[in-house]
Amino acid sequence: MTTVLDPTAKKSAEAIERVARPSSLDGLRVGLLDISKPRGDKFLNRLEERLTDVGATVTRYAKPTFAKPAPVDLRHEIATNCDAVIEALAD
Repeated sequence: MTTVLDPTAKKSAEAIERVARPSSLDGLRVGLLDISKPRGDKFLNRLEERLTDVGATVTRYAKPTFAKPAPVDLRHEIATNCDAVIEALAD
């Protein structure tokens, strides 16, 4: 069990079970979330190339600002349309 700390002002830590990793990315729908920090798109561009090469279908998403959590509707869209998601952090 891994403890993940949420930086969005929760009062106590919450234990969350880690989701099992897929054995392959071939045929999976992978969302790439740009949190809108400088140069995050550079990382995601390269990652998209690599994911496409191994057979994943990639959809790009972006937060309106890095200073706030992703809006609920964006999180819902990602959760309902993707098998996996990768978030870009860069500066």
